This record gives sequence, C-alpha cells and structure tokens, in this order.
Amino acid sequence: MTRDPLQPDQSDPLQAWYRSALGAEVARIESAGVRRLLANVFGYYLVQVGASEGFGEVLAASRIRHRIRLSGARSNDSAQGPTVVGDPTALPLASDSIDAVLLPHVLEYSDRPGAILAEVERVLIPEGRLILLGFDPLSLWALGRLWWPARRRPPWNGRWRPAVQVERRLTEHGFEIEARERALFCPPFVSPTGSRCPSVESLGRRFWPLFGGLYVIRAVKRVAPLTPIKPYRTSRCALLPGGAVRPTTRGTGHV
Repeated sequence: MTRDPLQPDQSDPLQAWYRSALGAEVARIESAGVRRLLANVFGYYLVQVGASEGFGEVLAASRIRHRIRLSGARSNDSAQGPTVVGDPTALPLASDSIDAVLLPHVLEYSDRPGAILAEVERVLIPEGRLILLGFDPLSLWALGRLWWPARRRPPWNGRWRPAVQVERRLTEHGFEIEARERALFCPPFVSPTGSRCPSVESLGRRFWPLFGGLYVIRAVKRVAPLTPIKPYRTSRCALLPGGAVRPTTRGTGHV
C-alpha cells in the first residue's frame, strides 16, 4: 500500500508537504526570511530542532561554524549534517552551550510548547538567538482549516498559534523580541509566485503586516543583571551533558 505523500511524518510532520508544489514555494519564502534574520548572528553551534531539509542551504551559508539537527528519528542522510536524536521537550544538550536555535513550526505539533521554549532557553548561551517560524490562525491562510479534508493534513492539522501569543510566551521564558517578519498574505489556494500575489505580498507587508499567514521571529535570551552569569563556555567541546558525545561536521552522530 502506498503512503499518501501529504500524510504527516512521525519525525517531521511537514517534510512531505514541503515537497509539494505549494510547500516548496512556502519553503523558499521561509528560507529567505531565516537567511535575513541569521545574517548577523555569529557563534560556534546552531541547532535546528526538526528534520526539515529545506533549510540546509540557508544554515550552511550562515556565519555559525557548526550546524546540528535534532530529530525525533534516526536518519541515514549524512549530507544533511550531524544529527542528534532527541525530544524537544528534553533536549540532550548541555545548558548554556548553543549560540542559536531554529524552531521551524515545532510548537505547532506539540502539546507542550512551554516545555520546548524552556529547554531552548536553557541550552542557549546568554544573548543566544532563537529563530522561530509559525503559521498564524488570524490570516487568510487559516481558510484552509475550514475545509475538512485539509484539516487532517499538514500544515493545517497543526495547532496554529497567533504570533502575539507566541511572542508573549517568549517574553515569559526570558526572551526579548529582536525582529519579526510576516509573509503569505494571499490565501493558500493562490500560488505565492502567481501573477498577482507578489504585489499583494508587498502591500501586505507595508499596510497590514499583522495578517500574514507566516511569521518568522528572532528573539534573544536575556539574563537579568543580578543573576550570576556562568563563565562563557570554558570548554566548547562539552556540547552534550557529560561531554560523552561531540558532534562533528564530518558525519552524522546519533545519541
């Protein structure tokens, strides 16, 4: 029996959808946004939570030296770089060890978004960056959720959360919003690269940015002035708890 290519993947619910025509166009738009928000982020380690392969080129072009994917399932694709297998609500990474984290739609497929954000805050260094992507239910893109067959498929089967709600959660977990971008102002049944949609996108960003179907947020981990700050990573190799495993860029390591 052939599996429906748009049915959710247990390790990455959106991966098959990104390979569809509409998904590929959305992935291109998302990658452009992530590239812009990563342009001035530096460091040693960037972790992408979720195995979406569409961000590979963008992350490879970033100024962060080592890039690691955290997936819920093992992968044999070494071309995608080092992979750590783990749960986003209990990241198998040492505290204060990561310079940047990419969360592409991860909160939408979890019933514990607060636990994920708490873990991201824990593993990021002070002033570390989080880049988060999500679909906004207060947009024309939410029209797809009104069609019953679509509600059972990605991306409309996720738990979409408004950008304002996500930003409030980030603030509660010790983050400060640095930058945000909005896109997908056309409804989902209109191609983002169609003849009329680019002009609608341009007008949307300028006049009604709150109604974009996609948001990309960059937040920075702030540390209270009176909170003792740990020395800035005395050993860069202690990425995983206990220093038992140190992913490298030469292959794929599993934990």
